[in-house]
Amino acid sequence: MTLPFRDINVQTASDAYIFTSPSSPNAPALAIDRPTGDIRLLDASLLSGKRVSRITSIAGILGVIQLRLGELLYDGCGGFGCEELVTDYGCEDKYIIVITKAQPVGRLRGHMVYKVVSTDILPLRERQVSDPDEDRFLNLLRGFIKPGPMYFSYSVDITNSFQRQAQQDAESPLWKRADDRFFWNRFIQSDLINFRNSGGRGQPAPQPNIDPYILPVIFGMLEIHPTTFKGTPLTIALISRRSRHRAGTRYFTRGLDDQGHAANYNETEQVVILNDHTTGLGGSSWQQQQKSSSLADGVGKEMQILSYVQTRGSVPAYWAEINTLKYTPKIQIRAIEAAYPAAKAHFDEQIRIYGDNYLVNLVNQKGREVPVKEAYEKVVEMLVSRPKEHVQGDQRTDEKFHTIETAEKKSQFDRLHYIYFDFHAETKGLQMHRAQLLIDRMREALVAQQYFRASVDSTPGNNNKTDGGRLDVRSLQTSVVRTNCMDCLDRTNVVQSMLARWTLDRMFIDLGLLARGSRFADEDAAFELMFRNMWADNADVVSNAYSGTGAMKTDLTRTGKRTKAGALQDGNVAVTRYCKNNFLDGPRQDAFDLFLGVYQPSVGGGLVFVDRRPVLIQAVPYIAAFGLFFVLMGMYSPRLPDAAVWPMRLFILFWTGVTGWALWFIFNNGMLYVNWPKLNPRPWATEGYHETISRVRKDKILGPLVARHERGLSVARYINAEEGKKRIE
Repeated sequence: MTLPFRDINVQTASDAYIFTSPSSPNAPALAIDRPTGDIRLLDASLLSGKRVSRITSIAGILGVIQLRLGELLYDGCGGFGCEELVTDYGCEDKYIIVITKAQPVGRLRGHMVYKVVSTDILPLRERQVSDPDEDRFLNLLRGFIKPGPMYFSYSVDITNSFQRQAQQDAESPLWKRADDRFFWNRFIQSDLINFRNSGGRGQPAPQPNIDPYILPVIFGMLEIHPTTFKGTPLTIALISRRSRHRAGTRYFTRGLDDQGHAANYNETEQVVILNDHTTGLGGSSWQQQQKSSSLADGVGKEMQILSYVQTRGSVPAYWAEINTLKYTPKIQIRAIEAAYPAAKAHFDEQIRIYGDNYLVNLVNQKGREVPVKEAYEKVVEMLVSRPKEHVQGDQRTDEKFHTIETAEKKSQFDRLHYIYFDFHAETKGLQMHRAQLLIDRMREALVAQQYFRASVDSTPGNNNKTDGGRLDVRSLQTSVVRTNCMDCLDRTNVVQSMLARWTLDRMFIDLGLLARGSRFADEDAAFELMFRNMWADNADVVSNAYSGTGAMKTDLTRTGKRTKAGALQDGNVAVTRYCKNNFLDGPRQDAFDLFLGVYQPSVGGGLVFVDRRPVLIQAVPYIAAFGLFFVLMGMYSPRLPDAAVWPMRLFILFWTGVTGWALWFIFNNGMLYVNWPKLNPRPWATEGYHETISRVRKDKILGPLVARHERGLSVARYINAEEGKKRIE
């Protein structure tokens, strides 16, 4: 089996970047030519006499990305005659993104897992002139990669659950085994993968020797805790893998795309490993672990792996929330019939991968969330053969539970089981313990779905270093719970942690660590605290990636009860989300689209980041700021004892009126002041802009001035929007 190189040196030359592995001197060197980006494999022994400017040690290659075509940057090619130069030399702006520092997180089954700590971007062409758009693209990439929680391993496939790992060919290269949904850097690895599959200039055949340079990375949350439970040593890990499909920010990415990919889709796996004695950061080899396992106390002497998988994802329909600077955006839902093919594709994949799907819906049954709830139910009714509905209510609510099952199983979509639970109504008044009603309702399904359990086959001939021993499967998880609320963040994480807790109790009972009917929370307080904090950390990481803030209701996850302090913290989170989602999320969405290949600058136009709103529209926030400044200056500036009062009062009243009008204008025309994505403008943003600007033209104060000075800017600004809309369609 071919594994990625653990150590790579980068030699920087004037004509190429050359990558070699010091620990594998006989392996071919990888050369990426400058400035063309052509990829070649070289005999490493022939590089000794090559002149290089510097040699750098890196942890891996994240990928290669092209930002602009040469034709858009002809000045950088020398001006006159540049067209010929572009044709001959492929004057492209490509960059190699390398991992310069990785931090060990812990060991899973003896394999070390790392977190990406720092990266560097290596240009293939030195630009002679500054290009504002190119600089903006680079800043987006750096700002996206730096805080992004990305993880990788050189020897174990963390893109796949342990159950899927057990069903794979362990001899294939690590990147080929990776789950395409969670192979986060798949797009920027395209150049290396294409060269591997079909070769390149001078090397037209497939090139399997490049496999060790291709390193799959996941985006999400990963914690590994070597610990004990009632004196029994074990390792517990939590892994949340975010899908690279339809990834983005909270209000700009909702529902499904045409391929059936759901927004904010995450697979979360809770793993328990017993008799794993290589869990420290130092660790030892797998063979040493097998020898030391004979000294273990507790349940057996063989390594045992138990895992439980859940998923979350946006409501599978075509819907959006449209920012207008109001606290609660307007919900827009397209016809369910239009979303049927996408929903069918989505659940076809979910059933193929996970088996039966229990669809837990936690949105509100009253207020603005009702259309989303109804859309989900209509989708399920269209998919199952003979939908059979059951509604249960009580004195708290008329619809505590709403289930949709099939009356008879005729198609694969009859493996969908819809369960609506009125989370907010049941937990109102800080009574979060009532969420346990959902677990009680699902008990039979949870018992039937099982969990994955395997032992490591340590028989002679199977204990090779590369895979650490084969998995001897004892039981498989046969279904999955797919949970959602509006954002798939706060309510979702509370319910997922409760499902994980219930299953962990069951695992410990099956292992003989707990008596039947007992709960681990009552047996080991330290383990309980660690479990709570691990799931609260998961809530914060998933929420930060989508909404820009930590999760709400984490006081319940961390302490086990809802508190007033936690409610106040939720208020702070809500205000922060409002500000970020309206004024900062546009560039964040652009960064997602750029890194994941949803937007490719090589096929886009120039000056995409220019603000083409009429100048007077852009000036209104500044007028409000200046007006507020003059009001405060007038109120708090010291005055002479004999100074007249009325002139200052009139001054303050005038600027108060100006400030009030400016704020009224901003919030009454909020579509013009939301920080929208510029690389792939949303169709509803385009439509809303045109509607709002048409209304502004009728404004008694600014209308005539705007109409006079627009100069066709609305058409110029939304050329890229229409291109983005066509790509989406």
